[in-house]
Amino acid sequence: MNPESSSTLSTDITAPTFRRRAHDLLPRDGNYTMCLSCGLCSSGCPASGLADMDPRKFVRMAALGLDAELLQTPWVWMCTLCKRCQHVCPMNIDIPSLIYHARTCWPREQRPKGVVASCDQSLRTKTGSAMGASPEDFKFVVDDVLEEVHAVQKGFELLRAPMNKPETFFFLNQNSREPMTEPDEMVPLWKILDHVGADWTYGSLGWAAENYCMFAADEAAWERIVREKVKAVEDLGAKVWLNTE
Repeated sequence: MNPESSSTLSTDITAPTFRRRAHDLLPRDGNYTMCLSCGLCSSGCPASGLADMDPRKFVRMAALGLDAELLQTPWVWMCTLCKRCQHVCPMNIDIPSLIYHARTCWPREQRPKGVVASCDQSLRTKTGSAMGASPEDFKFVVDDVLEEVHAVQKGFELLRAPMNKPETFFFLNQNSREPMTEPDEMVPLWKILDHVGADWTYGSLGWAAENYCMFAADEAAWERIVREKVKAVEDLGAKVWLNTE
């Protein structure tokens, strides 16, 4: 996910400084002078050490107002936004929100091309698929895999993977990598839902679980993708949206 060189990255001087943003993210009665520098945030971070950065260093630099350095580091695109750092932080500082804020300051054309391209692909499909899978593609793969299960897996001749079934309890999303590249990976979840007697369905629209527009820090596109998925759930009258991501 490394972006191109950020040496020409422009900083929006009208945006809130990182120091102010960092203090805005403190819990009530929290302050950075109380930070123990315990390193818990960095110890569980899968991106610690990449690009000579880690969550502890990032948040301390933000508190010191080192905006220019933080707006240049490609590390913000290596963070997975998993929130482990916040979970273990004694002060519960929302470090991922600070990192996301840094992403929004990058011009879109300088953000990682792969993530931005996946976001744009999702916007071009009715399914929300970052791989460009159409409603017809998805239905064909599900039907084909189900047919194979019925033929070769004893005891699962009646397994079902409903499509566009109205008024179910669950509307199931699926990462579009699976039907497009690893279709057999869908089957275990079908079996679990069948075993517990769950009332569920896929939708041929809005079924893709991923949302690269969030990772690309494109908030307008992120919202559009989410709204389209919600509409697909509501149009089928499902009670619960079950997103596997």
